[in-house]
Amino acid sequence: MTGADGKEAGFMRRLRRRMTAVLTALLLLTLLIPWGLAEPAPGPHQTTVLFTHDLHSHFLPLERADGGESGGYARLASALEQQRALHPDALTLDGGDFSIGSLVQTLYTTRAAELRTMGALGYDATTAGNHEFDHTGLGFAQMLTAAYTSGDPLPALLMANYAPSAGGPDQLDIQRAMSAYGVTDTLLLERGGVTYGIFGLMGTDSDDCAPTSGFTLEDPVQAAQRCVDSLEEQGAQFIIALSHSGTDERERKSEDQQLAREVEGIDLILSGHTHTTLTQPIVEGDTYIVSAGPYCENLGSITLEWSEDGSKTLVDYQLIPIDQTLPEDQEIASLVEEWKAQVGVDYLARYHLTYDQVLARADFSLTRPESGVQQGNPLGELVADAFLWAARELAAEDPGVPTVAVTADGVLRADLPAGDITVSQAFDVLSMGVGEDGTSGFPLVTCYLTGKELRAAAEVDASVTPIMPAAQLYMSGMVYTFNPHRMFFNRVTSCWLEEPSFATGLLEREMSRIEDDQLYRVVTGMYSAQMLGTVKERSLGLLSLEPKDENGVPITDFATRVLRDGNGSEIKEWYALAAYLQSFEDEGVPERYGMPKGDGRKSVDRSWNPIELLRSPNWITLVTLLAAAAVLAAAVLLVRAQVRRVRRRRYGGGRKRYRG
Repeated sequence: MTGADGKEAGFMRRLRRRMTAVLTALLLLTLLIPWGLAEPAPGPHQTTVLFTHDLHSHFLPLERADGGESGGYARLASALEQQRALHPDALTLDGGDFSIGSLVQTLYTTRAAELRTMGALGYDATTAGNHEFDHTGLGFAQMLTAAYTSGDPLPALLMANYAPSAGGPDQLDIQRAMSAYGVTDTLLLERGGVTYGIFGLMGTDSDDCAPTSGFTLEDPVQAAQRCVDSLEEQGAQFIIALSHSGTDERERKSEDQQLAREVEGIDLILSGHTHTTLTQPIVEGDTYIVSAGPYCENLGSITLEWSEDGSKTLVDYQLIPIDQTLPEDQEIASLVEEWKAQVGVDYLARYHLTYDQVLARADFSLTRPESGVQQGNPLGELVADAFLWAARELAAEDPGVPTVAVTADGVLRADLPAGDITVSQAFDVLSMGVGEDGTSGFPLVTCYLTGKELRAAAEVDASVTPIMPAAQLYMSGMVYTFNPHRMFFNRVTSCWLEEPSFATGLLEREMSRIEDDQLYRVVTGMYSAQMLGTVKERSLGLLSLEPKDENGVPITDFATRVLRDGNGSEIKEWYALAAYLQSFEDEGVPERYGMPKGDGRKSVDRSWNPIELLRSPNWITLVTLLAAAAVLAAAVLLVRAQVRRVRRRRYGGGRKRYRG
């Protein structure tokens, strides 16, 4: 081969190698495209959640003081339809306490009207609140059974940290019902290309408010972290907690804020229980907390834009009023009418009443007490009078003993607007609880307290209300005065029995002295009666109320103290109010109930006069004054001793220099 031929051959080899390298590179590049360059980086997602909580069986609208209406599931259905048209991939969720608050709740254990209607409304999931256990754990199980045997669409029910207590009498029946319904800790839900992880929690205070549930609470923080970890392992991209725990202005009591701080990975907390209305979400780290208010007043809507790294941007947040401006969805309206008719057959027939029957007319509104404001309240006084009237007029027998009736702020659940007052409105005021007969509504019960303990009950009202507004009391058969500026647990300055007249005119009072050692009969609702025995613990032993029977023996079971009529039937709190209203006949609700601060049976004297502040001190005031005097005396002695030391140094030192 000549030199020229060799050079040409070398050039061709180098050219082939370069071409091979280029082709190889192109091949590799082609192979890499499907794995990397062809797939763009994932963009942000957008999530919309429609939410409610604390619906409390508010199937029908309520009248507002301004003449408008609020709530009602037929209007809620219209709001949901409008929002779903705007956000087709929206989730619809609820934060618990969907039951107990209207006459339809009387179908809770037999028809499960609440869950079945939520299914018809298209809810994806809910959780259980404390009021779901007002009929005890077994009643909760009966409700679940009625729901799943109906065959109707139902929302998922999520309960991650609340389970039947081991060894409980109904444990197996409750577990079977929960299993049949499909109650689970968590839910994995795919919507709009996003995998959502949802779980439900019962809060600590909620559990305290469900003493007859027969369930055991797992620590909410521990349970939440377990759920988050499990959902993330299953591929959840966005995690939502349905928490019946609540928020509070006092952060140490704001359970859902604490939950957000202590558990990483929760994107959104739907917060129920405290009936909070948040006009803007609370943001704790990467967690948004939302609440729409109770009683179907609003439909909440939140839209968040988020990326896989956890960063979020609030796009939109609305509380959509459920009021008269919304049309009623006819399908849901028809369903609600069916429930009303069923209430008439299953519950009201025994009382010879109907759902919309007018009981009386009022020319003024009777509204619930303003939280924490210590004064008389017409609605509270009307209810207390109804209890005392029922004990006289409906009960099988009257023991002929001076009687005082008591109710509390915390059991008054609705207002009575001006105009015609119906059976359903009377029920709404006192809708809590279940009787020993297994039907809705707490019964009235009787017990006895000494005169000294009656004064202590007035002291509870005077001293505990500022820190526990639900404990504010309203009484019939007793009048008292207190000064909130006086020493704690020594604020009541006068206390008398009265013999009220239930005539429609102004209240006529016949006053008599309360004797410390005499037993007096007390009529109240079951829940309030059970709270009486806790006063000693809540007041750190400074006050004591021990409910007793007519022989002075302490009561251990209020089931034996239910007030019954001549037929042996329980006298329900709500029925006492309804029958009392009906007793006014055509004359209407008496004008004395129209006084904004009550009729004077509870008088609040806010004087700062030193004589009034220290008049009639009890041992608590005396001990406090002695302690204060001792501290003051010690301070004076310390100051005098310090002055002497200064003087010794100043003058003693000067004399030494002079002698020197």
